Amino acid sequence: GAQASAVRACAMWGKNSANVTDTTAISVHGTNPQNLVEKILRSKIYNHAYWKEHCFGLTAESLVDKAMELDTVGGTFGGIREPSHFIQLTLKMLQIQPEKEIVLEFIKNEDYKYVRALGAFYLRLTGRPAEVFQYLEPLYNDYRKLRRRLASGEYCLVHVDELANESRGGRRIHGSQPALEGTRTQLSSTVFRCVALSSYPSSSRGALNGLHDTVSRPDVGVFPADE
Repeated sequence: GAQASAVRACAMWGKNSANVTDTTAISVHGTNPQNLVEKILRSKIYNHAYWKEHCFGLTAESLVDKAMELDTVGGTFGGIREPSHFIQLTLKMLQIQPEKEIVLEFIKNEDYKYVRALGAFYLRLTGRPAEVFQYLEPLYNDYRKLRRRLASGEYCLVHVDELANESRGGRRIHGSQPALEGTRTQLSSTVFRCVALSSYPSSSRGALNGLHDTVSRPDVGVFPADE
């Protein structure tokens, strides 16, 4: 019954109520959505003051208010690899798994460029290649500047369209080549490499501008195929 379902959900998604994945969430690429961020980074986020004070209790609707406050994109930075607000809100989205329509509204948001970047990165992690191609295509016409937080803690400027254009070589991600076809193959492989986190070997990390990639990217998405 309902109690048994709750027990199964608890066992599947975790026990800490503040960090547990929403019990209504479905698996992404065959796993708990939060597992798309590696365990060490998740632990850092769960213990971070921003997560505890600003992310607790956020819903899909209220999360947009926090996203509007973002002023950088990036993964981790500094000597202790502190998680950025951007990646913490990404994990929050994975935890609560907002409806597809809400994610698309983030991506379509032309008033707040960091909201758009957050929604696009989330879709990049969870969507099918066809979805990435379809819904992130408008980013190629967005030339606004974003601040990027580097691993050193310093900042650099990057244009929104550059986030989709970087690393045109179709770089493999954790040994898996994203299966996008057509003129935007690069989009699926490295749409947001500047905000990805990571565990790449140093030999393949040189072009990441100091950011770290800790996110797996299989080719099967969370969203059902469009009719």
